[in-house]
Amino acid sequence: MNFTFRQLKAFEAVARNLSYTRASEELHLTQPAVSMQIKQLEEHVGLPLFEQIGKRIYLTDAGKELYHYSCAIANQLAEVEMVLNEMKGLRRGHLNIAVASTANYFVPRLIAAFHRRHQDISVTLEVTNRESLLKLLDMNAMDLAIMGQPPSGEPAAHPFLENPLVIIAPPDHPLARESNIPVSRLATEHFVVREEGSGTRGAAERFFETHGITLQATQQMHSSEAIKQAVEAGLGLGLLSLHTLEMELILKRLVVLDVEGFPIQRQWYVVHPRGKRFSGVAQAFMKFTLEGAGHLLKTPEWRN
Repeated sequence: MNFTFRQLKAFEAVARNLSYTRASEELHLTQPAVSMQIKQLEEHVGLPLFEQIGKRIYLTDAGKELYHYSCAIANQLAEVEMVLNEMKGLRRGHLNIAVASTANYFVPRLIAAFHRRHQDISVTLEVTNRESLLKLLDMNAMDLAIMGQPPSGEPAAHPFLENPLVIIAPPDHPLARESNIPVSRLATEHFVVREEGSGTRGAAERFFETHGITLQATQQMHSSEAIKQAVEAGLGLGLLSLHTLEMELILKRLVVLDVEGFPIQRQWYVVHPRGKRFSGVAQAFMKFTLEGAGHLLKTPEWRN
């Protein structure tokens, strides 16, 4: 097949974003130019790569196969560039990081501190949910990932920062001023929780199961911000990483309940495919994170 790298790059951007508009913005091309690249690629392949249903586009089976290989090709090209740059002794470079949405509350500060030391390095930060993060890891589509619950099996995971999970409530909640609240008191409380598959939700469910309690997950949200707003509005209690609550605790819009067994102590991890060949930039950032994050990133105060 006589397709070009430019066509493959356009396809990868559209497939990853499932949007011609976002792909054209990312590639600094017009939308008709991106559409033309995809059309020419489909002619070379001899199969449709996308299908449109309503206003949304989806990958066809052929598109899914090509996307898998396009990611592998992009990684190989990036590795070639990395090796050649290192042979030339270049100090500048690019870093691709993917993080769980909850980690985005502190990762920008980590990147900023790293950038102050290495000002010629550029960074692409992708913030996504756990399911998408696992897919990116499986495709080896980023240099490093930061998440709260690493997958079991193949990827390598390095803990670097405590990740306390706490139960939150509005300040006028009946339990807000109590101390040493027994876990059994929460059996009848309604909770606003993250989506199925979320690491935070999984940790909460496991904790309550060990105490013989079924978590009353009556509201489900897809972001920490949505959970905080729902709890503040009185829709139920929430369980979140303490790192997501700094501003709400300062402004006293939410309170952390003093429940026996909490905080649930977890860790943040730097994760990457095992055996991955790191660029100098990625290796430097991982070393910086593992050695300095605990001193750089402060856990919010929550006890009155």
